[in-house]
Amino acid sequence: MTTSTATEALLHKGSGLQVVVGLGQSGLSVANYLTAQGYQVAVTDNQANPTLAEQLPAAVEIRQFGAIDADLLQQAARIIISPGISLKTAAVAAARDAGIPVVSDIQLFCEACRVPIVAITGSNAKSTVTTLVGQMAADAGVNVGVGGNIGVPALNLLSNSEMELAVLELSSFQLETVTNLGAQVATVLNMSPDHLDRHGDMLGYHQAKHRVFQGAKSVVINREDALTRPLVADNLPRLSTGIHAPDKGQYGLITDSEGQTYLARGSERLLSADKLRIKGRHNLLNAQAALALGELAGLPLDSMLNTLQNFTGLEHRCEYVAMVDGIDYFNDSKGTNIGSTIAAVEGLGAVYAPKDGKLLLILGGQGKGQQFGELTPFINQYVSQVLFIGEDSQQIEEHLRTAGINDDDVAMHQSQTLEGAFATIQQVTKSSLSQVQAVLLSPACASFDQFSGFAERGKYFSQLVKQLDKAS
Repeated sequence: MTTSTATEALLHKGSGLQVVVGLGQSGLSVANYLTAQGYQVAVTDNQANPTLAEQLPAAVEIRQFGAIDADLLQQAARIIISPGISLKTAAVAAARDAGIPVVSDIQLFCEACRVPIVAITGSNAKSTVTTLVGQMAADAGVNVGVGGNIGVPALNLLSNSEMELAVLELSSFQLETVTNLGAQVATVLNMSPDHLDRHGDMLGYHQAKHRVFQGAKSVVINREDALTRPLVADNLPRLSTGIHAPDKGQYGLITDSEGQTYLARGSERLLSADKLRIKGRHNLLNAQAALALGELAGLPLDSMLNTLQNFTGLEHRCEYVAMVDGIDYFNDSKGTNIGSTIAAVEGLGAVYAPKDGKLLLILGGQGKGQQFGELTPFINQYVSQVLFIGEDSQQIEEHLRTAGINDDDVAMHQSQTLEGAFATIQQVTKSSLSQVQAVLLSPACASFDQFSGFAERGKYFSQLVKQLDKAS
């Protein structure tokens, strides 16, 4: 950490100090990018010893760690805030009140990017659709960069001078400081309550998500979700997706007289659902969204359909793990909100219902202020056993009971941990009366009470499944 005297001396070198708040991967990418552009850059972070500090460019001499430095922020010409830092943080709020611009790395990217952008946000399935569109572009011979909230900081994509298309997954945290993104095509895939502890209410969350549409040249909307529709001019090119038969030129599903479902564009049947390697109705919506985004980005349909047939989905997102003793196990650890879990339960539940099968659902973790009663009708329809884990497990059970869980058909167990859940799984599935044909980890919660993140939780779940398989 430099002394305040050294900081003042450095500031006298010139105006235009760029202050990076938060030293995660995106913060590091900002520091690298701005120093390469010749800016004077300072970094401040709540952690006393950020793990990425050693990777900062030597030119970043002002490093204020251990707390967000309010005085440093007041001296900034511009503040670039990391997604994990709330705009309500006292030092940041004071700087905004003083008229200092606060932006994200995505703002810097869209100002520098010279290729079309496909911008994807939503409460659920962002990573799946972003990965799928990126793969569709690559398979079509397009030099594509895929990044944003998906793991590769957007600014890192600019190092590819041959890039022809950028596909970005964007979170509400990233979007709340973005103005006029100007995407070639933008979408909000779906909307359900999430991050209300950060945004305050659904209105704040909705407003943050819809910033993705600012300056967009075309849009994709979900016909089943009115909250995905942008308040933009009606003459803006748009495509829609949905679970019902589509109108002319739109995407949807057609079911024939024998019960076979097809992805369709207008009256044209594009692909039978049983040819997809990703399963569940929610994934049929994801497939449509990718096709619609790709179409508006100029990708050829035949190539996109070929990619779609070979796409196996993402790790920790309704990922098939194994079959043990005739029961399928699915890892949906990335299901960290209610909307995501509803999609997984409904999507997989519909696969097993025709065989008179039910799901065993593992819920719990840190609830983020959500109302879990919204899960009740889907659990009543598709689930016979619910196992609760984590910090808010008791509260989640109370929400379900208050919302009218069917006690006659749904058994609920407090298991505390994943190990406890697996002990219960072995008990309930050995019963001759058990209807369980699939075990689904889709917690609808954050994982930080017991794990470093959803990935560690998912890997541990998969490890426990493999141990169960060996023991069987």
